[in-house]
Amino acid sequence: MLSFLWFLIIGGVIGWLAGLILGRDIPGGIIGNIIAGIIGAWIGGKLLGNWGWRVSDFYVFPALIGAIILVFLASFILRSMRKAT
Repeated sequence: MLSFLWFLIIGGVIGWLAGLILGRDIPGGIIGNIIAGIIGAWIGGKLLGNWGWRVSDFYVFPALIGAIILVFLASFILRSMRKAT
């Protein structure tokens, strides 16, 4: 149970850092940050492999880069949808 809690916390921090680095807000607040961090970790792991620091099943650098990619794409898609409406 405790490892799952750490998984959510680290995922949220990685998602928050990705939004902070890009200067773009992630929709959904804390839940959005957690989702962006977890999906970003998966994307980063697939693109870059597993290297660097490991914290609670997350390799920090690939996870952060994957989350940055995810936040950038999500904000680009949401922005273009708002303009189309």
